[in-house]
Amino acid sequence: MNTLRRLLVLLAIATAPGAAPADDGQRGRVPAHEFSLVTLNLYHDRDDWPRRRVQIVEELRRLRPDAIALQEVLQHEDLPNQAVWLARELGYDWHFTTTDPPSSPRRFGNALLVRGTVLDRGETLLHPLEDHRTAGLVRVLAGDRPLNLYVTHLHWTPEGGAIRERQVQDLLAWIEATSEGLPVVIAGDFNATSDAPELAALHRGHVDAWQALHPHTRPDGATTLNPHYFERRARIDHVFLERGRLQPVEARRLFTAPDAGGVWASDHFGLYVRFRVLPEPAD
Repeated sequence: MNTLRRLLVLLAIATAPGAAPADDGQRGRVPAHEFSLVTLNLYHDRDDWPRRRVQIVEELRRLRPDAIALQEVLQHEDLPNQAVWLARELGYDWHFTTTDPPSSPRRFGNALLVRGTVLDRGETLLHPLEDHRTAGLVRVLAGDRPLNLYVTHLHWTPEGGAIRERQVQDLLAWIEATSEGLPVVIAGDFNATSDAPELAALHRGHVDAWQALHPHTRPDGATTLNPHYFERRARIDHVFLERGRLQPVEARRLFTAPDAGGVWASDHFGLYVRFRVLPEPAD
């Protein structure tokens, strides 16, 4: 971390609500903090987005997660950017990533929405470039602890395991280059079950939050593919937490029923994860 960025992080920590005093009584250890995150594939503008977004906003406003990871975010001439619209409705900051140039009227990608102070943000492209996949980063505070949040959406075809594996390699290399030694959360639509071979590299340094808390769930159990839209049952939306530094506390699905008018929030179920940032020796 360069000197200016480090000073900004320290300033944000020092002025954060509830920030611990210099002598926090922890004998050289930083206290643990909890953080909550929702990941959801928005299904872009299909199936009456104006009605779908109502229940999405209502549920997210009720939950007030610290961060929201979104995939299949769309904007075009007749549609304001969906992530920006949600962020403004909820009072969150936002970071949108896409392979589409700013001048393009139609832009499609991923987004991170956060309630707290944004310390840093970034984005990268994943190979192959013709697959139009990105990953995004937002650095935030969990209490007074800096935390890296990453969002991505991997290749979708069932036979595309080798492509997803390459994209995971790209993602992990980028995380190594940008995490700056801070704890890491990776959320998104991976288009593969947690036990798929192409995701094996993620498990070496990260814990699947859902599987850690629901160890007896089969790969085809607790589907995040909405059965109203898919015959396949699979949990392909995940939140991975850095092993040994972040501890899952709660994991449950969202939007598992339609609204009173029979409208579903998305063709995916959402995933809510609450986790604890574990104490570390102070610098």
